Amino acid sequence: MLLGRDRVIKVLRLNHRIARDARLTTHVGLISRAFGADEFILSGDEDRKLLSGLDKVTEQFGGPFETKYVKQWKPFVNKEKKNCKVVHLTAYGSQLQDVIKDIRKEKNLIVVIGSAKVPPAAYEVADWNVSVTNQPHSEAGALAVFLHEYFQGKELTKEFKKSKKKIIPQAKGKRVISS
Repeated sequence: MLLGRDRVIKVLRLNHRIARDARLTTHVGLISRAFGADEFILSGDEDRKLLSGLDKVTEQFGGPFETKYVKQWKPFVNKEKKNCKVVHLTAYGSQLQDVIKDIRKEKNLIVVIGSAKVPPAAYEVADWNVSVTNQPHSEAGALAVFLHEYFQGKELTKEFKKSKKKIIPQAKGKRVISS
């Protein structure tokens, strides 16, 4: 399975609330990029600071990875459904291990994750409502597990292009080099 432009994976964060969700939504954006998604879309409160921070990470550590804000998520998803399948991550969905093979057949996905109470329309518009576990859990954790399973671990060795910095793995300490 390949990562990159022959596939387009978009992550849509529903109902972001600046006062309550900024840290977790930032983590969701970072996970999206690091685990192979191509784009992060924010709905709910418009949070330019959050999106700008994600763009700075991409500028420093490479891409491609894009961010954007949409005021209304449902019209956006309905438009994108012409070219994408929709995966809604929820504790109430089908088990990931039961549906991942079918989802992998799709090259263009929108992965929807909630913040505030998820509206029933999100469940209805989804081609798959998927649970990584049927227990209460973090949407950030669910996203990481989903992308890892979708890419079958290949995202862990993805090379990011046009990076100014690169983290060098090592057993102790931190090593970051400039490109």
